[in-house]
Amino acid sequence: MAARPTWKGYIKVSLVTIPVRVYPATESSATIAFNQLHAECQTRIQQKKWCSTCEREITSAEVVKGYEFEKGRWVVMDEEDIAKVKTESSKVINLLQFTDADAIDPMYVDKAYYLAPEGPMAADAYAVMREGMQGKAGIGKVAIHGREYLVAVKPHKQGLVMYTLHHAAEIRTIDQIEELREVRGQVNPAEMKLARQVIESIEGDLNLSDYKDEYQEGLRAIIEAKVAGEEFVAPEESAPPKVVDLMEALRKSLDQVSRGKKKTAKADQAETVKKVTNIKSAAKKRKAS
Repeated sequence: MAARPTWKGYIKVSLVTIPVRVYPATESSATIAFNQLHAECQTRIQQKKWCSTCEREITSAEVVKGYEFEKGRWVVMDEEDIAKVKTESSKVINLLQFTDADAIDPMYVDKAYYLAPEGPMAADAYAVMREGMQGKAGIGKVAIHGREYLVAVKPHKQGLVMYTLHHAAEIRTIDQIEELREVRGQVNPAEMKLARQVIESIEGDLNLSDYKDEYQEGLRAIIEAKVAGEEFVAPEESAPPKVVDLMEALRKSLDQVSRGKKKTAKADQAETVKKVTNIKSAAKKRKAS
């Protein structure tokens, strides 16, 4: 199914404006969702709107938006009132500042969107801007779904990606986590050296496609078993070992990684031998025929 844009407008850098479309970069349908059912008859539960003052169910047409400015006192806002808020960000992603792409703390990143040029003429300007932004991120604002977001726009492969960002006021400081106040600043040099060896032993090039959502896969396996009328037997859960001696745990970790690498090497070697044997066998069959 083709992706649909959630916003149309312009990206603006100084006096340059480029018409663009915004597409969500993530796929929510990949996550299993459950509905609420009545356990007795397995009928889907309806969420009804109920007015406790009038003591009756109301329709969506009777619902309005209200802001509580004092306890129990509301001001009603209709769509015409909301439409009166006209900001540049409603139609324009105005990049007001540029910074190094790695200067943005990942903690501030919320959601990712693809920006696509709208029309062939826009595509040329879009490509020039993408190349000019290499290694940089543009900071600006955009209004989507009735809310203005702080955004960062960065080049990504053949296009541009826009990240909505949390404002600084939304981020809790690390000092607010009480348990972290007790974490020691200085550590044992020998323990740190061994910890680095463990980390380096499992270091490698990152490819996030290698990581699967095992929780979703497990849910899907149970669902498929239940649909087929079969019983799904959950694997036994092993409790994580308690760390009594940190140095001993680090040494065991290194030994475990070393054994794992040897097993992998042997398995790869066996697979290579198997492939060579199959090739030779196939060649003999061709000669015999």
